[in-house]
Amino acid sequence: MKNYVITISRGYGSGGSHIARKLASELGISYYDEEILQMSADLSGINERYFFEANEKIRKNIIAISSSKGVYEDKVYKVGDKKYISDENFFNFQAQVIKDLASKDKEPCIIIGKAANYVLRDFDNVVRINVQAPKDLCLSNIMERLQKSKTEAEEVIAKTNKYRSNYYKYFTGHNWLDPAQYDLSINTKALGEDYAVKLIIQLVKDRGLLD
Repeated sequence: MKNYVITISRGYGSGGSHIARKLASELGISYYDEEILQMSADLSGINERYFFEANEKIRKNIIAISSSKGVYEDKVYKVGDKKYISDENFFNFQAQVIKDLASKDKEPCIIIGKAANYVLRDFDNVVRINVQAPKDLCLSNIMERLQKSKTEAEEVIAKTNKYRSNYYKYFTGHNWLDPAQYDLSINTKALGEDYAVKLIIQLVKDRGLLD
């Protein structure tokens, strides 16, 4: 089986994580989300709590959110460097793990978030998906799935999407919602989660990555 990777970026409440799990089940491949954080901790030797604390958010001490360049330099800082314990280095180690998962000798997989679409932008065996939905559907999903009130759901959606947008902008220098960053953008209100799964599988096949 050829190695291929499906990266999924998603708005909070859009159903992106549900789609990823359904894809993993349909295709019989692995699904990586927070597992990336544990793998990065193992690779780096840095306590895993740092990776989980920094996951998909920008700490208050990071100022240059508006940077148009991005800070990812495709390297890691070693023990003794002042940036060894830093948000930048946590991202660098995650990027190393993500690139390793996409290497030709590995098994196919799905990677959620972590700006994986950008990290793997030069890989020809990657299909990059962005899943979004209008506010009303996201609210309904969060209220139902997490048992939140409407006010609570609105707050957590706004906060999480801001974190994801800032995280992507800071490390990549690009707009998280820019369609040019992806091979396929999906509106789950218009298409539904099940049809989205079919579309993604067909795209993987059309790219010659799946028989």
